[in-house]
Amino acid sequence: MKTIGQLLKDAREAKGYSLIKMENITKIKLDFIDAIENEKWDRLPAFPTILGFVKNLSAALSIDDKTAVAILKRDYPPKKLNINPKPDIKTKFSWSPKLTFVVGIIVVVVLFFGYLTFQYIQFISPPALNVDSPKQGQTISGNSVLVFGTTDIDSKITVNNQPILIDENGKFSTNINITSTTNDIDVIATSRSGKVSEIKRTIRVGQGTSN
Repeated sequence: MKTIGQLLKDAREAKGYSLIKMENITKIKLDFIDAIENEKWDRLPAFPTILGFVKNLSAALSIDDKTAVAILKRDYPPKKLNINPKPDIKTKFSWSPKLTFVVGIIVVVVLFFGYLTFQYIQFISPPALNVDSPKQGQTISGNSVLVFGTTDIDSKITVNNQPILIDENGKFSTNINITSTTNDIDVIATSRSGKVSEIKRTIRVGQGTSN
């Protein structure tokens, strides 16, 4: 199948027309006619101008212009077409169900491992312990002293080696018998992992305490 250049050149030579005569007939520069016949597109103006040249040349050479235009469009390199390119369109972010699912899985995994980490830290850490009574250096009158405070709800509490119950809020309270020789109140909280927190309060036993 002939190219547009071959079609125009063969028709011109069949009529015995020179390039100069074609220039005089069509008023198209000789260099442009030669470039079209040899399909030197880089030596030619923009595609719309070339399209006009081909129509004029076809009319002068008695070639059906629709056929010539169709062949030109087939042969003309697309990369050379002087057509306004589509503007770059940035991809807009859209929240899809798939993304929702992925984010949900990530959140669940993060929360799960966060919970495990928290539980592990709690397990290996000594229990919290706060003794509100007695105060350090407090003078105690009588045969007993009230000991109370707070700790972790899953800990075990002993006061001077005596086990003490802890309520659902982590609070503990007990009365410990003392004598005139009692100097310290030793509160120990032990976690499930065996970690220990200890608070020792020194007390003064007042007169009137029995031996």
